[in-house]
Amino acid sequence: MPKPSAIAIAAHPDDIEFYMAGTLLRLQELGWEIHYFNLSSGNCGSTEMSPAQTRKVRKREAQKAAKILSAKFHPSIADDLEIIFSVPLIRKVSAVIRKSRASIVLTHSPQDYMEDHTETCRLAVKGAFTHGMPNFKSNPAAKTYDHDVTVYHAMPHSLRDPLRRRVIPGQYVNTTPVQTTKLKALEAHDSQQNWLDSSQGLNSYLKTMDDLSREVGRMSKKFKHAEGWRRHLHYGFSATDSDPLKETLGGDCLINRKYEQALEKGT
Repeated sequence: MPKPSAIAIAAHPDDIEFYMAGTLLRLQELGWEIHYFNLSSGNCGSTEMSPAQTRKVRKREAQKAAKILSAKFHPSIADDLEIIFSVPLIRKVSAVIRKSRASIVLTHSPQDYMEDHTETCRLAVKGAFTHGMPNFKSNPAAKTYDHDVTVYHAMPHSLRDPLRRRVIPGQYVNTTPVQTTKLKALEAHDSQQNWLDSSQGLNSYLKTMDDLSREVGRMSKKFKHAEGWRRHLHYGFSATDSDPLKETLGGDCLINRKYEQALEKGT
């Protein structure tokens, strides 16, 4: 019987390490196959190298990070700022999801400060929706599959939407046992340390990620380090309103009851 599979679909090389890698690692500990897929090459992520050189360096860094995570690496399909919700890219994302045969799709928040993140989210959701539709042709062609898929949205950067409103997780995954590996994978993106410190004021690349996971952990009131998630509505993706993260991780996945109650009240 094949292993269950989860895929993280992010915009740029290093986004998975910031927001999703801990959850992938916790699933892997329990026998899941994990997949690593950044849509963009990261070619604009330098003021010192050319786009072509930056693209090569960042691919090499992403492959190193995926190896540290023991994840299956999938090559990028676009360049920075060219992740556009379009049929050609939907077909490419659909092909990768079908090849992964993922039951869990992890991706960005629908609300985030950067359009590359929100467009990636839209592409991941649409790609997951097509996983069992043979009449929708992926590129390259890939065999569809029938088992259920659940999509989870990561927390936006700074835990706020573009209008500065606070975003609260619907559930927390305890990433404390794998935080060291998560930091090591982020450290593989060596070219981004100075670039992000200077361009976006991240004040130490690794510390920013560590601080984010500590803040989400603090919000959980249970875990030292955590990643936060919001689960996508299941219609069209799975036959039932299932929560495979909670079902798999048990006590290491904490449901935010206040969030669930607010959903029912429409607040």
